[in-house]
Amino acid sequence: MKNKKIIYVCISFLIFSIIIIFFYYKNSKTGKNISKSNTDLKKYILSISSYEATISAEITTNKNTNKYIIKQWYVSPNLFKQEIQAPENIKGLRLIYDGTNLRIENSRLNLSKIYQNYNCFTNNILCLSNFIEECKEKEITQTENEKEITISIQTEKRYSKFKELKIDKKTKLPIEMKIMDENKKTLVYILYNEITINNTAKEDII
Repeated sequence: MKNKKIIYVCISFLIFSIIIIFFYYKNSKTGKNISKSNTDLKKYILSISSYEATISAEITTNKNTNKYIIKQWYVSPNLFKQEIQAPENIKGLRLIYDGTNLRIENSRLNLSKIYQNYNCFTNNILCLSNFIEECKEKEITQTENEKEITISIQTEKRYSKFKELKIDKKTKLPIEMKIMDENKKTLVYILYNEITINNTAKEDII
């Protein structure tokens, strides 16, 4: 029975990881741009050194769309934790990355496994820090209305060619993110249900 539980947790993790790695490896909206505004906005994005969020994520493949509710914690430069809250079959699956090793836990089954020297997780496209890192190297464009600012970047990756992050003008907090392929089809949609910026400590993760 214990072996079956271990197999179940490993399979659930592998399915989730394959989806993320697929989009990372297989791999705008523009308007009137003001250089100074873009510079200030980029400074703000790069100033995000930690966050805690609850997100709804939709990941679309050729065959179907998978939906998740995930709690995330991040502390610069590379500490990250996320716990899946839905769907029910992988609820409680927790991934903790300490900058070098990845630990997988399942609170419901009281199981834990460590993958040493695990490098792929730093490129988790579901993590806001991935977008922040790309903003360091890419030119950003922005459009805005009375309530929101949309930040757009373009990458060289086929399956994540265009990325858009929408920010609330008043609170300066992320609202949603879209990751699109070269045809501008949305493959990953992230809704930030709750998020706090620059208020997360290392101790919240490890």
